[in-house]
Amino acid sequence: MFADARSMGPMSIKVELQKIGILGLQMIWHFLHFIVSASYFVVGIATTLESYLISWGFPCKYKHLNIDRVQYLAIVVESDEAYNTLKIIELLEWLISLGIRSVCLYDAEGVLKQSKEIILKKVKNASEFQGIDEPLQLNKKGITLEFISASDGKEAIARAANFLLQNKWRKTNMSGDQKQCLSESQMTEALKAVGCGGLDPDLILVYGPTRCHFGFPAWRIRYTEIL
Repeated sequence: MFADARSMGPMSIKVELQKIGILGLQMIWHFLHFIVSASYFVVGIATTLESYLISWGFPCKYKHLNIDRVQYLAIVVESDEAYNTLKIIELLEWLISLGIRSVCLYDAEGVLKQSKEIILKKVKNASEFQGIDEPLQLNKKGITLEFISASDGKEAIARAANFLLQNKWRKTNMSGDQKQCLSESQMTEALKAVGCGGLDPDLILVYGPTRCHFGFPAWRIRYTEIL
């Protein structure tokens, strides 16, 4: 395969050694790539199998879920997935069958808000949650839906900041007290005052390629579990 080392010069030997080294590195790389790919494949198969077992009711720990603890559920959907309105409707109908009666639907670009009329029409006994001024009424026959997007969060912060400027800081400056600091409770009061406080969901289900809240209003998830 290789020429006799005695008939090769020092440069030729060096070149051959480099080729052997590169070949060895390529083999190691392909081996590691195979190991990682196989691991992801096995994890995917295991996750899919677990999902089917849960849907068939085999794991006992999933047979006695206390749905009553989830008074308000938030669904965060990546915007590309939000265009699949039929899947969203199927998801809501499944949640109704589980006993969930109040859901907040969120996507960053407001796709779900644009599809609001269709969703409310297609989902049986669905009604829209109007705002924090009204107490949350559990829809015993259907589901109560809230539709929000990233623009709602930005607008809420701007309105709350303007409210604080108009009602807090100017009064503080007039009184001569220059050492006022913004507290969390003041910000919460300002958000509620401008009608943007919103309810804190008990649980957030995230549907997207990454495990994040995609800009869901941060002040509404202080004590929320994200799955």
